[in-house]
Order: sequence, then C-alpha cells, then structure tokens
Amino acid sequence: MTPRSNILITGGAGFIGSHVVRLFVNTYPEYQIYNLDALTYAGNLENLKDVEEAENYHFLRGDIRDAEGMQVLFKKYHFDKVIHLAAESHVDRSISDPLAFVHTNILGTLNLITAARDHWGDDLDGKLFYHISTDEVYGTLGTTGYFTEQTPYQPNSPYSASKASSDHFVRAWGETYGLPYIISNCSNNYGPNQFPEKLIPLFINNIINEIPLPVYGDGRYTRDWLYVLDHARAIDLIFHKGKQKETYNVGGFNEWQNIDLIRLLCRLMDKKLGRVDGYSEKLISFITDRPGHDKRYAIDATKISDELEWQPSVTFEEGLDKTIDWYLANDVWLENVTSGRYQSYYESQYNAT
Repeated sequence: MTPRSNILITGGAGFIGSHVVRLFVNTYPEYQIYNLDALTYAGNLENLKDVEEAENYHFLRGDIRDAEGMQVLFKKYHFDKVIHLAAESHVDRSISDPLAFVHTNILGTLNLITAARDHWGDDLDGKLFYHISTDEVYGTLGTTGYFTEQTPYQPNSPYSASKASSDHFVRAWGETYGLPYIISNCSNNYGPNQFPEKLIPLFINNIINEIPLPVYGDGRYTRDWLYVLDHARAIDLIFHKGKQKETYNVGGFNEWQNIDLIRLLCRLMDKKLGRVDGYSEKLISFITDRPGHDKRYAIDATKISDELEWQPSVTFEEGLDKTIDWYLANDVWLENVTSGRYQSYYESQYNAT
C-alpha cells in the first residue's frame, strides 16, 4: 500500500507541472498534493480547473525565490517529498535577462533544498527531493552520439547554465548534508497546455492566424521530442521506483530537425484547417540565428527503460496530431493565454501562507 505523504510540487501551474499534478491527484488519493506556483507569465491555473476541487489538491501561491517563505511552508505543511519543477525555462528569455534565471533556477532551488534540510533534519525516512532538469545541461552533440547519465556537463546558454548549477547544488546537498535526492534530465517536451512561446504551440497559433513562422538560421537544428504525458508518467515512475542519488535521462526517441518538424506541422495544420496543401509553408521565414544555439540534442534513455520499464507511448507524429487537436479544440484557452487574460484567473484569491 502506498504510504500517506504530503507532497510539494513546485511550478505545478506550468506546462509540465500541471500534467504531473493532475496525474498525482487522480492516481494517488492517499497523497496530499500541494501545488506551489508564483503565477508568473508561464503559470496558468486554468490548466488545473478539472482537479481544483479535489479533496487531496491544495494550491499555494508563493515564490521559491522567497527563502523565508519556503521555510514557513515547510514548517506549516510538513512536506515529506518534493517534486521540483519550478523554473525559468525559455532560452531566448535567458539571453535577454540572465539574472532572472539565476534568481529562480539557482537561488530558488537553494532555498528549497535548504528548507528541506532544515525541516527534515536527521529524520530522512520516507523523504525525497526530486529535481527535474533538462538535457541542455550537457551542451550540444555532433551528428552522432547521445547524451547519457555520464555525459559531462557543458551548458552553452544562461538557461542551461542555471539548470546545470541547480543540478550541482542538489547533488552537493546530498553528498554534504545527506539530502535524499533524485535528478532527471529530459528532452524537449510538447503537448497540451504548453505556453505559446515555445516552438510547437507558437507555430500552431501563428498558422491559425496566418502569422509568419520565424525559423532560426537554416532550421537544421535537431531536437529529441518528448510528449508531456509520457514525461509525467516517467516522473511518476522515477518518484516511486527510482534510486536515490541517481540521475535518469528521459527522452522521446524522436529526433527531428526543426525545419522538418515545421513542414510536417504545416501539412497537418493545412489538412485540419481545410487549407490547400502547402499554404502554411509559405509563412516560413528564416531569421538571424540566436547566440549559442546548440546544434543537436539526443537522449539515450536506456537506463530508465531497463531499470523502470518506461517507454514513450506515442510516436512524434501521433503526439503532434494529438497536440494540434487539443489546441484547435481549446481555442478559448489559447486566446486567453495569447491575450494575457489568463493572468486574472483567481489572481487575488491565493496566498502562500
């Protein structure tokens, strides 16, 4: 029988976090799930309207950059375990405002692991700090090879440097203070509820509205795409069955060059919107490349496959089709996000403490 726990999920109103919160709330009624989110631009409580009345779900509005606030929350709610997803995650934003990524991704993580250490003390039975990270900490690959759990860190953007730093601090707290931890590094996520600053939802919205599709450089950058519901399942498995002080790489086995992905997306959208094949491809516009643009990411997910028997449930084509259908069926959600109206949803109703 699964033991009772008070589980803190940070960033639970965001893209990946909302899917993890929903999965845990619906699957584990014996858990009390506390969703901590600062409700910055990427946090959207509309993502969780279907579980907000659940008896085992609790929303806490708070900012992981607030060290004293994190101490108060641990003291008040006695969290047994933490799933840490809260982060600034957009590379372009990290280039224009790197300090925001330092404050949230590095100092915010330090505030959490310090609060966990202070409140757990030597009573570590049943305790866990699970830190979610990215494959971008490994840097870039050539035309061959894969990132493994042993790949040296070589971050190339302020975003990936901030995530690499937070990974190192979590490990250091484990080795120095005995913090029970697990880390996972995932490839590019996509799927329902993703904020439309990221490639796939941005281009879906642009195609709907016949807005140009900006492609960096020659578009020959390769990414490994992971359907967000598959990632949530992986997080569930790692949380329950993963080994402490271990790292697990989670990838989708779906390598696509950006330009090929975009052309596939255009074809699928033309079909679903009843447009002539090739119509949306005319919206593609090549623009100046961004600084430090990593050429290729690809994850070797053998470890999680062998040890925890995890596999992606969909191909990229299947997942992309599901994703497009979701955005087309949720045009009100998309309009609320692109217009900014989503930020007024329950704006004044929540306080962290």
